[in-house]
Amino acid sequence: MALTPAVRLRIGLWVLFLGGGALAGGWLDRRLFAAWAASPLFHWASGFLGLMVMAGVFRVSRVTGRTLARYGRAGTVPRLETNRLVTRGPYACMRHPMHFALLFMPLGLALILGSPGFILLIAPVEALVMLALIFTLEEREALSKFGEAYAAYRRRVPAFALRPSCLRRLWQEEPAHGQPPTPG
Repeated sequence: MALTPAVRLRIGLWVLFLGGGALAGGWLDRRLFAAWAASPLFHWASGFLGLMVMAGVFRVSRVTGRTLARYGRAGTVPRLETNRLVTRGPYACMRHPMHFALLFMPLGLALILGSPGFILLIAPVEALVMLALIFTLEEREALSKFGEAYAAYRRRVPAFALRPSCLRRLWQEEPAHGQPPTPG
């Protein structure tokens, strides 16, 4: 599968965030959270919660990824890229629904690992860095790629929306022509 340099960079950043977060969290746990990190009850509870968070992240990523693949590509476009602006499904109520879910991936991994340092310090910092990247690089790239159509979309649709109706759309597969949505 051929990937563009931009996609390779994004994948590299994810590896850095998740791997680096795990290593830094382990370092912090040994120095600041040793007693808490050693608790079996904490590990069971955080592991279960982490699996739930990751299941949600993967579900939303699948729904939004399929929406992008179905409506965001015309002709021969490299995998994981789009050449059409998608404004339907979850993209009708927020501009970055996949990124919204992915913001929780470091937290999910941190919970699975049972790393208090990763949970409390590293994952929130990584989420803030991701937000900064979304509001700078992603927005600039979309504006460059789609021009006025994206500018109008940006004026109409927020980057993230927490309305229950919008959050429900994150879980629903886009229906095939004439079929009702699949419940999450």
